[in-house]
Amino acid sequence: MENPSLVVPGALQPLLDLTEVIGKVGVPQSTLDLIRLCVSEINGREYTFPDGPGQTTADERLPRVAGWRGESCFDDAERAALEMAEAVTLMTDPQDMASDDIWEKSSGHYTDEQLGALVMHIGLVNFWNRVNVATRQEAAAWR
Repeated sequence: MENPSLVVPGALQPLLDLTEVIGKVGVPQSTLDLIRLCVSEINGREYTFPDGPGQTTADERLPRVAGWRGESCFDDAERAALEMAEAVTLMTDPQDMASDDIWEKSSGHYTDEQLGALVMHIGLVNFWNRVNVATRQEAAAWR
């Protein structure tokens, strides 16, 4: 089927509005992008990246997100956000999906407002992924 956000009248704009609000609390866009890719990889949502001569992604670290724990190119704040993204997405323990340790690491880098935005962003990316994967949408071009 077509993407449900395009089929259900009025569904797309509130999701886009939430994305805009999340982007206004001071979390760097590059961190939000890292989270989007990390969560999407966990959920099986595929992206295509530019690969022709002279074409590059805006952030050369994106192809390294899957192995972020072993990569030195991510700073401590990004690592805290990626760890939160994994914990919330995987929900291995729904009673404590993001441990106190994960919250403590994250709160050392982000305000409560920014942490709220991070958690909402993770949830929103999970929502988009589930809709897109469930309806077998084509791999999306990264932008």
